[in-house]
Amino acid sequence: MAGVADPVLSVVVTVVSDTTGETDTRHLEGCLNALARQQNPPSMEIIVTCDGRLRGVEELQSRFPTVRFLRVAELRTGGAGAGREHHDELRGIGLRAAKGSILAMLEDHGQPAPDWCARVMEGHQAPHAAVGGAMENGINRVLNWAVFFSDFGRYQNPVARGVSPWLTDANVSYKRSALEKVDHVWKDAYNETLIHRAFHEAGETLWITPDIVVYQHRLDLRWGAALRERYVWGRSYSATRMAGASLPPRLMRAALAPLLPAILVMRHLSNVLQKKRNQGAFFRSLPALILLSVAWSWGELMGYLTGRVSGK
Repeated sequence: MAGVADPVLSVVVTVVSDTTGETDTRHLEGCLNALARQQNPPSMEIIVTCDGRLRGVEELQSRFPTVRFLRVAELRTGGAGAGREHHDELRGIGLRAAKGSILAMLEDHGQPAPDWCARVMEGHQAPHAAVGGAMENGINRVLNWAVFFSDFGRYQNPVARGVSPWLTDANVSYKRSALEKVDHVWKDAYNETLIHRAFHEAGETLWITPDIVVYQHRLDLRWGAALRERYVWGRSYSATRMAGASLPPRLMRAALAPLLPAILVMRHLSNVLQKKRNQGAFFRSLPALILLSVAWSWGELMGYLTGRVSGK
């Protein structure tokens, strides 16, 4: 039951679908319904972090009274439409508010499998600092498949059970004790790359398993919104990656940007061929995937050239 006084598991759900302009709770509702249907969950709490302008939160609060909604009125990194950095800020706020000994993370468009909570707790019986799982596409439309392969092709099942150099922040959980050892890395905002690097440096392990599954449900995806999202995320990625760098190394990266669409598409193709699943869906969505890769690459180029995550 969510909302207990002394939870073992804290689930932090961050609203990230706002980059497409959809600033309502349709995605969040599906995620919370999936969490409400969990089989044999431990004592747990659910925390939702979102931009304070998100519409429809009051209705969800009445339907899910045990869920804690943290609506942040002023975000240091800006709100919806300002980039993707505010998502990491919201994740950090949720983690700092959590009470459990195991802290798990989802995104609002993710719907966990019915045994997700139980599998997360099972994974943490071993001494790993972080335990992550697989992602699957939940909506059989061409654009949804293209977005899924762009975001999570690496994490489509089958994933190889074992120690992994990376986990997705859309389906990951941590021991509180391990996170507290690297709290200097996420005191301002959560960034999975920095946290996982800190774990590696401290000799901690990241574990991935095919048994912990989350389904991506992106509702009513539209071309304009999807392309804009890729651009925003690509620009955020490159500007953050080269933060503080001088102009020459940024220009060197920018010079290679025209090669990125081909590199990204080949990487996605390699993933799907290796996994031997959903190959038909991949080739049907390939034209869309190419366009999304071009949009990402254009955003990455602008991030290198300007050094800014936003055009504002």
